[in-house]
Amino acid sequence: MVLLEMSIVPMGKGESVSAYVAQCVELIDQSGLDYELHSMGTIVEGELDQVLALMQQCIETVAKASDRVTCTAKLDYREGASGRLRSKVASVEEKLGKKAGRVS
Repeated sequence: MVLLEMSIVPMGKGESVSAYVAQCVELIDQSGLDYELHSMGTIVEGELDQVLALMQQCIETVAKASDRVTCTAKLDYREGASGRLRSKVASVEEKLGKKAGRVS
């Protein structure tokens, strides 16, 4: 299983790109894969071929509205492990003895 963190941004579309992010999140949601949206990107969990195909689909969708698209991606491949989208955070919180994260 793989965790893929990706951030896909159309160039030349102004400061706010949330409309394009929403298009990608809709594709990710339709995929049926587990995911988590955060302020700097989206993390998706699935098989390597699934997450890479999904990232390509997101890039191609954003590219329909922009001649130039940037993508930052990070992969965590771990054979036989699933459910890590939640379990990795839970492991840290267990060691902390509390929930992690603070938003003012």
